[in-house]
Amino acid sequence: MISNWYSKSLGDGISAPIYTAEIEQIFLPLFEAAGQPAEMAVFTRNEPGPLHCEVMAYFSPAAAKVALAFSAQTCQLPARHGLELLAGAPTCWDVLFYE
Repeated sequence: MISNWYSKSLGDGISAPIYTAEIEQIFLPLFEAAGQPAEMAVFTRNEPGPLHCEVMAYFSPAAAKVALAFSAQTCQLPARHGLELLAGAPTCWDVLFYE
């Protein structure tokens, strides 16, 4: 079973929207083809940086194809606090962040 999460820096708030649009463009057809599984999602969060906030994207294990298309690196399950759903089903929260 695939259990790796992936993360990718999308740069600052000015450059991030370009990448988020590209992520959605690749994610949505794959999500539809897979039957819109709740465990397939991409999140973003503003992380503090040295000069500006850095926008990070977090890809769930089921979104690995999308993550790899953006050369994302494996990471641990991100903390839920501060995450925003970029792409996926609203029901993903309970599936991916159960406690």
